[in-house]
Amino acid sequence: MIRYPHYLTLKYLLMNVISIHAQARTPGKASARAARREGNVPCVLYGRHVDAHSFVTSERSLHPLIYTNRTHIVNVSLGEDSWECIMKDIAYHPVTDRPMHVDFQALQAGEKVTLTVPLNYTGISVGQSLGGHPSYVVNELTVTCYPKDIPTQIDVDITDVEIGGSIYLRDLTEETLEFSAPQDQILMSVVRPRVQLEEEEVDGEVEEESTEEEEST
Repeated sequence: MIRYPHYLTLKYLLMNVISIHAQARTPGKASARAARREGNVPCVLYGRHVDAHSFVTSERSLHPLIYTNRTHIVNVSLGEDSWECIMKDIAYHPVTDRPMHVDFQALQAGEKVTLTVPLNYTGISVGQSLGGHPSYVVNELTVTCYPKDIPTQIDVDITDVEIGGSIYLRDLTEETLEFSAPQDQILMSVVRPRVQLEEEEVDGEVEEESTEEEEST
C-alpha cells in the first residue's frame, strides 16, 4: 500500500466520466464558422493510435468540462465509434469568452499522457491563525502519468504552514505523477500581515537613526 505525505492527497478516477455525442464535420474554417453560427463548437480529436477526427458538439455539452475545478475523463462518441479522452486545449472568444474550439486527446492504456491538474488547497494554516495571509502562487500543475493514475485534483493541506513558511513542489513528490515544473517551485506561502511589516520597517528605521546619533557623538 502506498502511503502519501500528509499534505498530498490524490483523488483518482472515481471522477465522473462525461459523455459527449459528436457529429462529424468537414475540416476547415468554413465548417467551423458554420458550426458556431448554429450554436455548436468545432472540435478535433487526435491520438497516437487514432486518426484525427473533426466534429462538432453543442456548447452546452462542454459546460461540465469548462465550469469546473476538476479534471475529467471524456467519452466522445462519433457514430459507432467512441474514445476515452481528455480535453487537451480550448480556445475562447476574446470578447464573449465563449468556447471557440476544443482539442481532445484520446487515451491509450499503458501509455503516459501529459495534462494539467488543478490544485485544491485545504485547511487553515497555523500562520493564518496568528494573523498571516495565505498567498497562492500556483493553482494548477502540468503532470505526466498513465491514464489509470489521472487525478481529478491534487488536494494540498496547508494546516502546518507557519508565517514565512511555504509549500514547494518537491513536497508533493510521489511515484505516480511526473511534474514538469522545477522542484523548487513555490506552490503557496503564508506571509506576515502588512501592519506587522510596516511596524518592523519603522522599528528598523528608528534603530538605524539611534545608531547614527550615537556614532556622531
